[in-house]
Amino acid sequence: QVQLVESGGGSVQAGGSLRLSCATSGYIYLMGWFRQTPGKEREGVAAIFLGSGLTMYTDSVKGRFTISQDNAKNTLYLQMTSLKPEDTALYYCAATQSVYGARWNVPSRYNYWGQGTQVTVSS
Repeated sequence: QVQLVESGGGSVQAGGSLRLSCATSGYIYLMGWFRQTPGKEREGVAAIFLGSGLTMYTDSVKGRFTISQDNAKNTLYLQMTSLKPEDTALYYCAATQSVYGARWNVPSRYNYWGQGTQVTVSS
């Protein structure tokens, strides 16, 4: 059984930075960060394959966001820099124990989700 708890959200001005954290438990194969705004579908932001360290990013955050893991603390991070107003969303941590499945940025690939943490970027 896997449990996820996100933290680190907040309000920041455009160009600023935030670091999101996701505390985990249990065995996990793949973890990702998703975000959602009212009236829109949940969007895959970044993901990391824990065994290999391979990372994936959606085009809009490449060069600005970095996903990483701390194995000793069983914690996933999303370092966000050069934030833009369009980054404003509720951010979710997600995990799966399955080796095979849909693409990394498809929500249905993941069967464990955190409660979400709000990120607000003002101009």
